[in-house]
Amino acid sequence: MVKAAASQFDSGKVDIRRVPYLRSSVEVEDAVLEAAEAKAAIVYTLVRPDLCQSLIHKADELGVPCVDVMGPVLDVLKRITHTVPKAEPGLMRKLDEAYFSRLEAIDFAVKYDDGKQTNGLVKADIIIIGVSRTSKTPLSMYLATRGFKTANIPLVPEVSPPEDLFKLPSSKIFGLTIQPSLLLEIRQERLKTMGLPTGSDYANPERILEELDYSTRIMRKLGCPIIEVTNRAIEETAARIEEIFRKGANRI
Repeated sequence: MVKAAASQFDSGKVDIRRVPYLRSSVEVEDAVLEAAEAKAAIVYTLVRPDLCQSLIHKADELGVPCVDVMGPVLDVLKRITHTVPKAEPGLMRKLDEAYFSRLEAIDFAVKYDDGKQTNGLVKADIIIIGVSRTSKTPLSMYLATRGFKTANIPLVPEVSPPEDLFKLPSSKIFGLTIQPSLLLEIRQERLKTMGLPTGSDYANPERILEELDYSTRIMRKLGCPIIEVTNRAIEETAARIEEIFRKGANRI
């Protein structure tokens, strides 16, 4: 805002000194003193009322002109929302950090999707395991948007799970299971979509029972929570996983 204002003058050159993260009245008063010595004006965005009062008082004492650019906006929002501002510094920075944390989690979920990458599973917050078509990938991506670094690993009788999986805390591993009849329907529809015959082994009832039995044995060996996903929305399953995960984290 100061730069935009300065551009309205012939030179457009203004020495701008930023003084961020002021947490006490002493720090505020020191900043005002620095401005007085430099014969400068102060443009401030303080949200804590006590710090605002300290700045106004000291600036008036030293004859330093100051402009509050945050206060009027807060007053308008307070009036139209009928709520009181939190008056907590750094919330915007916290929001930015949360945003980039989610991006990092999404990138992680893509990298560790469907067992493509198994080195580095220790970095995952949550690991989803289950047979094909139990919604592991969409669930992983949804959890990633919630900020959880999520990996998912398919369980196939012919392929042993990665050894690292058995070295990790069971509290971060979640097994998905589903009713055989529904899984059969889902796989048959998947084959139709791909233009493949529905009579393949992938959609064979006996094969499905074999896979589900195998996955259950692995989950029990790991000692991880097992979640039934039959007729459950992704959001419901994710909420259940998050609930269990947070309870486990609180016990550590």
